[in-house]
Amino acid sequence: MAPASIPSALSQFFNSILGVFYSLINSILAVFQAIFLLGKDIVTSGIQLGTSLVTLALDLLQGVWGFVAANFLVLLVVGGGYYYYTTTQKGKGKRRA
Repeated sequence: MAPASIPSALSQFFNSILGVFYSLINSILAVFQAIFLLGKDIVTSGIQLGTSLVTLALDLLQGVWGFVAANFLVLLVVGGGYYYYTTTQKGKGKRRA
């Protein structure tokens, strides 16, 4: 076996250092890609959940029972809006001396 020369040893050393930096950069990019894909999957899942809820509501609000449920829902929304309005308007009126 021939002894290794200094230039070839330095060349291998620098190639190894560059390989480490290359692997480090690839790892950092992989982490950013994983974070991006996680966010994308969360948004996609949220959209699918919303679609499922709308489909469920539309399926439930069909026929006579759907008519009753829709009227009950309207009463809840209007009543909740009135309650919110009256609780936030307290103390905002003019006081008479």
